[in-house]
Amino acid sequence: MKKYASGVLLCLIISAPAWFLGKAFPVIGGPVFAILIGMAMAPFVKGKDFLRPGVTFTSKKILQYAVIVLGFSMNLATVVQKGREALPIILATITTSLVIAFILSRALKLPGKTSILIGVGSSICGGSAIAATAPVIDADDSEIAQSISVIFFFNIIAALLFPALGSALGLSNEGFGLFAGTAINDTSSVTAAASAWDGMHGSNTLEAATIVKLTRTLAIIPITLFLACYRTGKEKKASERSISIQKVFPTFVLFFLLASIITTVFPIPVSIVSSLKDLSKLFIIMAMGAIGTNTDLIKLIRTGKKPLLLGFCCWLGISVVSLVLQVILGIW
Repeated sequence: MKKYASGVLLCLIISAPAWFLGKAFPVIGGPVFAILIGMAMAPFVKGKDFLRPGVTFTSKKILQYAVIVLGFSMNLATVVQKGREALPIILATITTSLVIAFILSRALKLPGKTSILIGVGSSICGGSAIAATAPVIDADDSEIAQSISVIFFFNIIAALLFPALGSALGLSNEGFGLFAGTAINDTSSVTAAASAWDGMHGSNTLEAATIVKLTRTLAIIPITLFLACYRTGKEKKASERSISIQKVFPTFVLFFLLASIITTVFPIPVSIVSSLKDLSKLFIIMAMGAIGTNTDLIKLIRTGKKPLLLGFCCWLGISVVSLVLQVILGIW
């Protein structure tokens, strides 16, 4: 504990202003502020060896703990019951994003891990999906920071643009709930967009959009398990050493599933669930702060054009597919 204390405390200090800034500007969110604050502090942290173990622990292990705690907010029965109507659109948008990410990563010659994180973050649930995927594919801090930055950039645009776009397209309340829940990545941005829509139309789409978003979050489980198997096979081909699935198996994802089952079987009071969701958010913000301290801002900007293009294409593809399927299914 002594080895980790200083670095973890630093990340906690970074998370405090990031948390309150995220509350004040939910369309941006605490994780983005944490990365920015962490990057601003990077020159002061560099070379401080006594901080490094705790910072690494926060960026790796506490990031995993955030995913586990998130499971307690996932009542599987409620999500499946209310989210099954949106399932065809959810599956189509996830597939669209992953296919676009795969094709463009080859065309743009982007690093594979960055492409995976952007594809998964765009298709599933932004920061939470990146938090779950990064340890499985062994992504480094700069790849995580770049992916988070790209995802949240388009989240901000979507949260600001989608309510007006939905009105211009003549979407119903149900249609906009599906649109926001499937085409916006982060929960805070989904909430911001749905709240703006409700304010404009006097409706109650916030709950529906949130349920769709939580249904998407469950895709973390099959995606991370698939990536673990894929990485194992790839490393076996590239090395003569025996690489076992146990070495890269995302055990924390099983704990995420277990937490969801516990919440489903033994209903937890709303106040406790709310506190656990806040704890998960705090852990993610702490981890993003740690990642920020390890991120080279100049390099991030210099190499950011291709990831931004990839993120835009994933975001555009998801949005178009969500709207087209609503027309086909008669929801619009």
